[in-house]
Amino acid sequence: MSRPTLLKQFTPIDGIAAIVALIALGGVLWSPKLSHSLARATGLMRPVQVSVDVRNVPTAEPNALIEAALAQGSTSIVIRNQPAGSLKLKGIEDLRSKLVAVQPDGSVVIATDPNLAANSILDARFILEGDGTVSKAGVVLAGTKLKIGTPVELEGSTYRINGTVSGVSVQ
Repeated sequence: MSRPTLLKQFTPIDGIAAIVALIALGGVLWSPKLSHSLARATGLMRPVQVSVDVRNVPTAEPNALIEAALAQGSTSIVIRNQPAGSLKLKGIEDLRSKLVAVQPDGSVVIATDPNLAANSILDARFILEGDGTVSKAGVVLAGTKLKIGTPVELEGSTYRINGTVSGVSVQ
């Protein structure tokens, strides 16, 4: 009796199964959750603080919107039409324009522009905090580079507003 050779034991179906297994293994290694865990373990993932300015947003009650956003404590962020997860909302700063008037005695009086309050316009800076990958190219959040000037969308339970990144700092 002759022994079967190793080549005769494999069929084309075995080859296809091996290719499918390799593709599945590659998918597991390059999955976002695993790469996120690897980035965290290697120290590439670091706390990042992001400032997003929103300007001229018409809203019925700007103060109620700010209070609701702060009470929720986090906001979802969309960068270049790609969902980038949820970030912790650290605070919201008022960016309403100020009117400056010089008095006859030389003193300066600064007041908030009353036209914005009458028109219910929101001008604010959202301070967000989350984890991002730090590389030579800058901060990467959910696979998207985040730089000053990048247009983003912030979304909460009662709002969806467009803004622009005005600051990125690595903690």
